[in-house]
Amino acid sequence: MGEPRRPGRDPLNADPFIQLRLLDVQALDLRLDQLAHRRRTVPEVSEGERLRAERAKLASELATAQAQVSDLTREQRKAEADVEQVRTRRARDEQRLQSGQVGSARDLQSLQSEIESLQRRQSDLEDVELDVMERLEAATAHEQELSARETELGTKLAEVDQARDRAYAEIDAEVDRLRRERTDTAAGVSDDLLRLYEKRRAQHGGVGAAALRQRRCEGCRMELDARYLGQIAAKPDDAVLSCEECGRILIRTLESGV
Repeated sequence: MGEPRRPGRDPLNADPFIQLRLLDVQALDLRLDQLAHRRRTVPEVSEGERLRAERAKLASELATAQAQVSDLTREQRKAEADVEQVRTRRARDEQRLQSGQVGSARDLQSLQSEIESLQRRQSDLEDVELDVMERLEAATAHEQELSARETELGTKLAEVDQARDRAYAEIDAEVDRLRRERTDTAAGVSDDLLRLYEKRRAQHGGVGAAALRQRRCEGCRMELDARYLGQIAAKPDDAVLSCEECGRILIRTLESGV
């Protein structure tokens, strides 16, 4: 409940039609407040934030995947080089064996033993090479998948940002129009009455002036008691009143009930 205001204590006076115009100002201010809230809560804003967080996480995963591909690529090159080195050495030894250049039986046996050892070594290294190739293939596929998701996410984010900007532009255009209309509407309202209205509006959730209809304040929705309504009826038409219940500026209408 606001501070009680009685007609006899309110020092302001304003033409009844000017007071009614204050209700039009109030309606425009409420609409502007709604637009401000709408701008703060445009769905694309939260969706864009969600997509940006997802993109940041995906970028981290992609960087890890790219690093893994790079490491496995180097590992594959090393495995290929190791296999090639053993293969070359084995080919050289086999050529020596087939050329008959080995003189003694002992040297021949040693050469054959080395060839067998190189063959086993080559087989082991080829297994390592195959394992690296398989891991590299899987890592590359994962990297490509993440990259595709990143591209798709970037496209979606751009679309969401464009939708956000369109919503902002629509809201801002409406705000500009309503502000001009408010300026024109408030032009005939005295500075004192506007200051009082702005003060009440700040105190009461954006509603500083309310109509009196059917003995009820439309600001707090409370029906005023007969005593207070009698005081209102006794006041001149240009007296600026306040609601006894909520403290908002109370404006009489043809349906006031007093």
